[in-house]
Amino acid sequence: MPAGRAARTCALLALCFLGSGAQDFGPTRFICTSVPVDADMCAASVAAGGAEELRSNVLQLRETVLQQKETILSQKETIRELTTKLGRCESQSTLDASAGEARTGGGRKQLGSGKNTMGDLSRTPAAETLSQLGQTLQSLKTRLENLEQYSRLNSSSQTNSLKDLLQSKIDDLERQVLSRVNTLEEGKGGPKNDTEERVKIESALTSLHQRISELEKGQKDNRPGDKFQLTFPLRTNYMYAKVKKSLPEMYAFTVCMWLKSSAAPGVGTPFSYAVPGQANELVLIEWGNNPMEILINDKVAKLPFVINDGKWHHICITWTTRDGVWEAYQDGTQGGNGENLAPYHPIKPQGVLVLGQEQDTLGGGFDATQAFVGELAHFNIWDRKLTPGEVYNLATCSTKALSGNVIAWAESHIEIYGGATKWTFEACRQIN
Repeated sequence: MPAGRAARTCALLALCFLGSGAQDFGPTRFICTSVPVDADMCAASVAAGGAEELRSNVLQLRETVLQQKETILSQKETIRELTTKLGRCESQSTLDASAGEARTGGGRKQLGSGKNTMGDLSRTPAAETLSQLGQTLQSLKTRLENLEQYSRLNSSSQTNSLKDLLQSKIDDLERQVLSRVNTLEEGKGGPKNDTEERVKIESALTSLHQRISELEKGQKDNRPGDKFQLTFPLRTNYMYAKVKKSLPEMYAFTVCMWLKSSAAPGVGTPFSYAVPGQANELVLIEWGNNPMEILINDKVAKLPFVINDGKWHHICITWTTRDGVWEAYQDGTQGGNGENLAPYHPIKPQGVLVLGQEQDTLGGGFDATQAFVGELAHFNIWDRKLTPGEVYNLATCSTKALSGNVIAWAESHIEIYGGATKWTFEACRQIN
């Protein structure tokens, strides 16, 4: 195309472009495009605008690709971190599996350690078991001493011979336990030997417990129904007694009992009363290093009792729903009082009354750390507040002492579970 004609074409394109709209796009730039002579020059300008739009689209696509690339890189980093964590988890699982095999007797050493710890793992439970067996032996010895005292009052050649036989068995068992403890201390014990010794000792203890129970049963036939005590020798979650009768709705009460314990820290839970929907309707508990507390509908009052000296103590707590007024007596003397303890909340009926354990659910949910350890007797409940004189009569074993009009202490009212035992009550005999 001649130069002059090209110049005219550019001028016409410029005019066509400028005439296509009134918008101001800033500084004007002229674009010259070669077109055939018979073509529509304004249409050519539109084609030129399409090229610009295409370029803009390409730039946008390029930007999108860059953003996607950044996202992919970020996701790769995340995947790398997750892969590392998964690798750590798998490594830990392998270590745990190896440790599990070692515990079950596989004889495998722990990774990274040249010492086989099988012996340590097996000795610790065995030592604890032997310690419990030793406590059980002590409990059986105490029961035997009580039976011996009874046999002196009621001399019988058969009773004496049985007592001598039981004493001999206890001595043998003590020697076995002592020998086993010495073996453990010297590091000679193995899992198989531990099991054999434990089964042997537990079998002998079971036999001994049955013989003593038979002797106590014969003793029981010769005593009044209320002259008995319950013994909880170990802190367990299965040893307890249950009162067959429930409580009625009460707007006042007095609860009294004899307790003997040297347990520390805390003597545990002498009794607990739970109702549907409220496990702590009425509870007496001394847990850990806390003072003894009375709970009514989960409300708490601290009591001034100090009873874990291994001696018999008589305690009473009185309460009325009006203003929640309470009083606490130990050995016949008032030692504390207060108010606002669950005021205007009556004690609910149709619950479960348990001796020796704290209930987390109705009739169960026992926790060994809250169990009572010691001896308990003459547990009585009244639906009124006793006078100081009435409490004193109970604490001094007076002939004027009253029995509870809601719960009276009687063997026929109590069921025992898990190895808790009964025998003749001794506190009043010592006082009189």
